[in-house]
Amino acid sequence: MADPVRAFRFGAQMAGAASGREWAETARRLEGEGYSILFMPDHLDDQWAPVPALVAAATATTTLRLGTLVLDNDFRHPAVLAKEAATLDVLSDGRLDLGMGAGWQRRDYEQSGVPYDDAATRVERLGEAVTVLKGLLGGERFSFTGCHYTVSGLIGTPHPVQEPHPPILIGGGSPQVLALAGREADVVDVNFDLRSGVLGPEIGPTGTAAATVRKLGWIRAAAGPRFAQLELGVRVFVAAVTDQRQEVAEGIGRGFGLTAEEVLGTPHFLVGTIDQMIDDLVGRREELGLTRVVFSGGALDDMAPLVARLAAK
Repeated sequence: MADPVRAFRFGAQMAGAASGREWAETARRLEGEGYSILFMPDHLDDQWAPVPALVAAATATTTLRLGTLVLDNDFRHPAVLAKEAATLDVLSDGRLDLGMGAGWQRRDYEQSGVPYDDAATRVERLGEAVTVLKGLLGGERFSFTGCHYTVSGLIGTPHPVQEPHPPILIGGGSPQVLALAGREADVVDVNFDLRSGVLGPEIGPTGTAAATVRKLGWIRAAAGPRFAQLELGVRVFVAAVTDQRQEVAEGIGRGFGLTAEEVLGTPHFLVGTIDQMIDDLVGRREELGLTRVVFSGGALDDMAPLVARLAAK
């Protein structure tokens, strides 16, 4: 018997707003349009701090989930993050999705003075942090000794609403991060490979349809039998509503070192009419199992008709 088809869930990633009032109004509008999750990134440039901003969004909404896509593990000790995450889950009545990543944007580290270790070390540290988070969010007395963290007999408080803990999302594009996600996450966000620390045309080929199939293979191999329980997601970096599909895809491709066909095939871009976009998303669900789709701030209004037609279907 075939596995049941998982319904679509749409996320909206935003970095802030002009005021607290606008932020609350936007969160309520997204909730009304069928978006299921409000996500915040985590950088040290011009954006709001994710945890207090999500608390504010929680007070303005009733069903909208609140998530991080993704927190840079190097910015917070996991014992501190566990308390913040549990508090946010309580304040939102159990609506937190806790997204974690190994950190990638080199500029954040260089400007702040936070040490920018090699990718293998950052991923190893993320793995230990996930262990600590799960231990402390479980509510029992917890101890851990690793290469990067030591926790001695600490009881995580408050206890989160969601059991055994809020869903843990791990995002990334390297074999090491996606293997960790396959073993430990509830949700996996498949991304470009950003280990270079900067955004440039060289990342384009790491996000093609073929590259995504390879990434899903890494996740599946690490997850084993639990793969069927994982929710697989992707962030759409460019969403362009147009009836000039080929021409727009060619323009996007020039900036990412991709052909128009590769642009139209990758899950990180969505180009065409609303009907064409819906066909693309349904096809990617069938072929790749991608059901959690995240759009960024500039595209949220344009994507609202698509979300209204596909959300929870």
